[in-house]
Amino acid sequence: MTDFVIPPPPVVSLPIAGNARRFPVRRILCVGQNYAAHAREMGSDPERQAPFFFSKPADALIVDGADPAYPRATSNLHHEVELVVAIGEDGAIAGWAVGCDLTRRDLQAEAKAKGRPWDAAKGFDQSAPCAALTLGPLPAPAGQIALSVNGETRQRSTLADMIWSPQEIVEQAGKLWSIQPGDLIFTGTPEGVGPLVRGDQVRATIEGLAPLEFTVR
Repeated sequence: MTDFVIPPPPVVSLPIAGNARRFPVRRILCVGQNYAAHAREMGSDPERQAPFFFSKPADALIVDGADPAYPRATSNLHHEVELVVAIGEDGAIAGWAVGCDLTRRDLQAEAKAKGRPWDAAKGFDQSAPCAALTLGPLPAPAGQIALSVNGETRQRSTLADMIWSPQEIVEQAGKLWSIQPGDLIFTGTPEGVGPLVRGDQVRATIEGLAPLEFTVR
């Protein structure tokens, strides 16, 4: 039996819709600007090029209906609804979930301007709210993806508008990392990203998947 200097951290996991078991999470990879309209709203060229990735630590995940706290060191927190891919035992896509990539947009803009990494803008505590995982095939491959704040729709598109499909994203990620069971990949957000403040009630949906709901504390 291994004797640790400090207690090891608990296993991060996602609930599974209709199943008492849970999905253990190894790491979180994220794709940037995978919808043309969002690329344009961020000032980029939406031409189809190799996707670029960033990451969040596994413990950025927030699940089971928990409400994320408004993070420190920002005055411009943004929402980004995303289809989340879960990698299974054989390296294939095992399931799907609705996620929200919370972003310290002011820190991201500063990092971009100075040519620095995005870690502080993207990988902070509680920056990855996620709904329950749905195992098996994606129920509606071209279904609607949407996010509302306090009942007002902010983001609405279809999964068919993604520049890179989920399978293509997994293949591209596999050129950079050894994709392993337990990996989650956030596949990008449509246009309409915008600010959140304390007390905002967020509802994110993808057709056929369990919805994600939370309130910013």
